[in-house]
Amino acid sequence: MKISRVHHVAIICSDYQKSKHFYVDILGFGIIHETFRRERNSYKLDLKVGNTQIELFSFPNPPQRVSKPEACGLRHLAFAVEDIQESVNYLKSHHIEVENIRVDEITGKKFTFFPDPDNLPLEIYEA
Repeated sequence: MKISRVHHVAIICSDYQKSKHFYVDILGFGIIHETFRRERNSYKLDLKVGNTQIELFSFPNPPQRVSKPEACGLRHLAFAVEDIQESVNYLKSHHIEVENIRVDEITGKKFTFFPDPDNLPLEIYEA
């Protein structure tokens, strides 16, 4: 088996409209396709992020899950940015709480974390 790339990442949200606004209007991800699945009372929104895709799902009353960066399981999603300070300022201008900028001790690159509407830890990493 030879894996060539990450095809997509799936996220389940608790408030579809709020999360759609966050990922599309604030983070600027492009919409590939949006589907309402009536039998599940659920949306599936395919988003374009560079060369990969995020599938944003909504389900009625999804169970809560621990989502801090240091919890067992998926740690976080990281997005590359050109200018970390500019990105932090942009997020803060949209009233998004952003942690202090840190420096990766291995690469020397700057990074920081911020939450999505369901408190999923997201990272921006200066490429």
